[in-house]
Amino acid sequence: MSKRIFLSPPFAGAAERKAVAAAFDSKYLAPCGPDVERFERQLAALAGRRHAVAVSSGTAALDLIMHCLGVNGDWTVFAPTLTFVASVGPAFHRGAKLTFVDCDSQGLIQPQLLEQALKACKSRHKLVLGVDLYGNCCDYGALEALAAAYGAQLVVDSAEAVGAVRDGRPAGSAGVAAIYSFNGNKIVTTSSGGAVLTDDPELARRAAKLAQQSREPVLWYEHREVGYNYRLSNILAAIGCAQLGRLKTILEKRRRLYRHYLELGGEYLEHSPGGNCWLTIRLLASEQARDRLVEAFDRADIEVRPVWKPMHLQPVFAGCPVVGGETAERLFRTGLCLPSGTGLTRNNLKRIDEVLLNMV
Repeated sequence: MSKRIFLSPPFAGAAERKAVAAAFDSKYLAPCGPDVERFERQLAALAGRRHAVAVSSGTAALDLIMHCLGVNGDWTVFAPTLTFVASVGPAFHRGAKLTFVDCDSQGLIQPQLLEQALKACKSRHKLVLGVDLYGNCCDYGALEALAAAYGAQLVVDSAEAVGAVRDGRPAGSAGVAAIYSFNGNKIVTTSSGGAVLTDDPELARRAAKLAQQSREPVLWYEHREVGYNYRLSNILAAIGCAQLGRLKTILEKRRRLYRHYLELGGEYLEHSPGGNCWLTIRLLASEQARDRLVEAFDRADIEVRPVWKPMHLQPVFAGCPVVGGETAERLFRTGLCLPSGTGLTRNNLKRIDEVLLNMV
């Protein structure tokens, strides 16, 4: 039987194996060491930032930023409704009030609708959460202008956009801080991991300290606040450094795959020229057509997945205000994430293409 084709499996090989062996031989197995420091320098450069703090996940990175900004029940957080729940989870856990905003045809938060929400907000403390979706960066310039105009902090979730660029600006370069994710399905993986990206030295220092249980710099274990166990290990950072060394090749392969799907025909969620093409999204005529295609892929033992279910439709967020929502709902009903792994072979593509062409 043919092996199952997964949606976006890790792409790693000899370079990552060699990096792990070298880190192992260095005896730095704990969540500190030269590979973490090197990874952080490379990430800061990639994002055009002064500082990067490598942590255990993208969610941990967002949580640290929320802590550093003092987000609590007095805050209102404005977020795109079309996103993964991890984008808004840290704000929710801190008791912030959530307002969801509809997206444009690329799935990115609509600045015009965001401004409507900001105008109506009476909260003194506001945070705009921009989310780079499926490898496309949101409109950093527009979000920065709105945040400044309405006295809000801007934080960007670039979990899905490592290596992407928009208007000459790299993913993760906007806001008081941004985050990356290095989960196993992302463009760059460390198995599990993330990073805080910022130009603010104090925020970077605070995030790094909090990530290491907020231990004070003395010989004994002294704590003046309670922190977290969020630091990335040196072994995983070594994998990340090797992955970054191949980022150009990874991006070329993902973009080539997107163009391959376009050549098959059909409608797709548009990837901007600077997008990283993390996942290619096929848009179907209806929810029923999407479900039929899901069933066809399932019979062929090929993993596909619907577009993110909007947050305002999630039971856990019932009652949260939403501005618009129709575009996000349509993309959820009709959008299907196709296999987009960097390591897809010609035989893999042949199996995938057969399903797509037979459904036309």
